[in-house]
Amino acid sequence: MSTLGTIDRPATHDPMKQVPTMTPLSDSPARHTSGAPESRQNRNRDMQLIPEALARAHMHDRLHEAESERRAVQLAAARRMQRRAERASLRARRALAMAVMQ
Repeated sequence: MSTLGTIDRPATHDPMKQVPTMTPLSDSPARHTSGAPESRQNRNRDMQLIPEALARAHMHDRLHEAESERRAVQLAAARRMQRRAERASLRARRALAMAVMQ
């Protein structure tokens, strides 16, 4: 196993033993490349994340749709099998009655 970790899963949780490049982003000083205030940078970052959030919400809705469709198909199949079993039971009961009558 490698002794190197990742940012999300460092090899050790002891800050003194971590690789210097593995420091969390919050410990590093904030970058102000455009000189914009922090609220504006946050808004820009949020605006850039909107398509990702929309895609995630869309996929969540599609998964729920697919699951409900799957349940509906399973329910319809179960009802078909129940009716088929009931008809087979009636046929068997009739056949038994006919055999007893003879």
